Amino acid sequence: MKRMLILLTVMAGFSNASFSQVPELDPVIISSSMQQKRIRETGRNIAILTKEDIKNIPANSLDELLRFVPGIEVQQRGPQGSQADLIIRGGTFQQVLVVIDGMRANEPLTGHFNAYIPILPEEIERIEVIKGAAAAIFGPDAVGGVVHVITKAFTQNFGTKNKSAAASLQGGQYGLFNGRIALSSSNKKSYLSGGLQQNKAKGMQMRGTTGYFDNDLANISYARKLNDAWRLMVRAAADSRDFNAQNFYTSFLSDTAREIVSSTWQQLALTRTSEKSTFSILANARQLKDVYSFRPVSIANQNSTNLFNADLRHTVRLKWQQAKFTSGMQVFNKQITSNDRGNHKHLHTGIYANLQHQLLNKLFVTEGIRADWDQSYKWALIPQLNLAYTGALTTLRASISKGIRDADFTERYNNFNKPLVTGGSIGNPALEAERSLNMEIGADLFLDKPVQLHATLFQRNQASLIDWATTAYANMPIRNNLVPTGIYALASNIANVDTRGAELDLSGDHHWGKEKKLRWNSGITVLKSTGKGNSQPSFYLSSHARLLWNSNMRISNKLGAVSMGTVYKKRNKQMANGINASISPEYFTVNLRIEKYLFKKKAGLMLQIDNLTDVAYSDLLGSIMPGRWMQFGCWMNLNK
Repeated sequence: MKRMLILLTVMAGFSNASFSQVPELDPVIISSSMQQKRIRETGRNIAILTKEDIKNIPANSLDELLRFVPGIEVQQRGPQGSQADLIIRGGTFQQVLVVIDGMRANEPLTGHFNAYIPILPEEIERIEVIKGAAAAIFGPDAVGGVVHVITKAFTQNFGTKNKSAAASLQGGQYGLFNGRIALSSSNKKSYLSGGLQQNKAKGMQMRGTTGYFDNDLANISYARKLNDAWRLMVRAAADSRDFNAQNFYTSFLSDTAREIVSSTWQQLALTRTSEKSTFSILANARQLKDVYSFRPVSIANQNSTNLFNADLRHTVRLKWQQAKFTSGMQVFNKQITSNDRGNHKHLHTGIYANLQHQLLNKLFVTEGIRADWDQSYKWALIPQLNLAYTGALTTLRASISKGIRDADFTERYNNFNKPLVTGGSIGNPALEAERSLNMEIGADLFLDKPVQLHATLFQRNQASLIDWATTAYANMPIRNNLVPTGIYALASNIANVDTRGAELDLSGDHHWGKEKKLRWNSGITVLKSTGKGNSQPSFYLSSHARLLWNSNMRISNKLGAVSMGTVYKKRNKQMANGINASISPEYFTVNLRIEKYLFKKKAGLMLQIDNLTDVAYSDLLGSIMPGRWMQFGCWMNLNK
């Protein structure tokens, strides 16, 4: 199967001469610097998921969909949106920043919840995956990369009267039921959309429990053109996830955990646009409640967090060198109330500026600078420089920047407020912020208009990297609620770590005739992380893939379509003999979807098979992923 898929990718790349030409992919306008620009002008390696990609990749949730994007490693604990960590370029999962319509969405409790994106797929216009640091532009945590979700409501151009309705139903093994409905309406002055989604299953049998999940989402978005200059966009969403969490966080035989995570999300943008400038007032808030029960008889950890983020942003178009100058101020406040971690508040403010201009005829430059004040690490200055030299068929690019990430509430205070802890992960209030220097060089080759190749070399030098490391009782900084015989993992600034790697991404979009289409993306990332100084074995750093290959492909005609997503990982082997669990040194999985169109593509029938080759695997030690999973369903998509 592996050889067949590699052959398909190679054939697609070299057979493009037989296809008719389609519009070049480069004119996609992206917002990776808070300014719109063409992808070839950014100086960065950026993957774009269009709304068609999002609809067609064989996945049941957004975190599963991101598994098949070149360069993103998704470490799943459970299926279909239960829980997943996002990793780019071998960092830890907290080093990826999730952004929704320009506003940060990372959860202050733990990075394990960052992939809980409260948007239905039908509402998404595109997803931009920025590989590498972007802290000077987006702020702290954007160390390994940024996943930027851009929605239809917040990019609405108005002027078109349209109504749409989309719905899908799926059933399958292990009592699976997936259902989704999405509605939208637009006219010359307003846009309204909303929808509901549920993913639910009893799950396969596990040790003393089943791998069940019940994940529900509802959201509504509204955009209004107030006059020729001003527009208003608002959003509200509610998300609830109830799932088996056995060995998600421990390797104890007694672990039969259940976790319920519920959150609400509000977002607002008020924008004024003129011929020479754009001014935006942006705000978002997130409230989350996490209830984690290690065993039915144990006292549950109850954590409630609040996140508020506000951003004032101004972009001016200058006559000098076709320049755009963006400046702004950001404030975000984080709070937690917890019987496990205690009650805490955390304030962060920052001011930023970046300049995009064309220095020479074909040389595009973006300079960024950010000054941040944080309650933990006080002042930090974060610069960034991106260069792109564009030719007819090639682009040469380079980037250098600094990055910073502070510890979340779990890393600082986990198990800190309990009267007695006999083992497990222990927070550390004395953690220093991570700091990094990030460098990359790359080249983009446009083999023909439908085909692109992106090659990148990157290096990240990290100081005071935060991770969990096994620590003897005698070396624990706080021991008042610990026992001498306990086995503990302490959140620590483990070492200075250098990560070096290379990325090779290929993509193509081919049409022949009126109905036949082939769209594909494939990418390989190879990297190595080396600790310096007093390096200790750590949990998450040692678990990232050393070789990662992701791909997705869809071929369609007037009768139907076949979609395929693949993931291959090579990583360090790990063992947990107490629960008879292991991390295999490599695995390869395939998701397959076959669709039959009905009623002129307004409806269809589908067969989806997750983990087609029935591979036994785990992304994280003890979190067993399902084997082959058969699913059947139908869908409709109506527009008026």
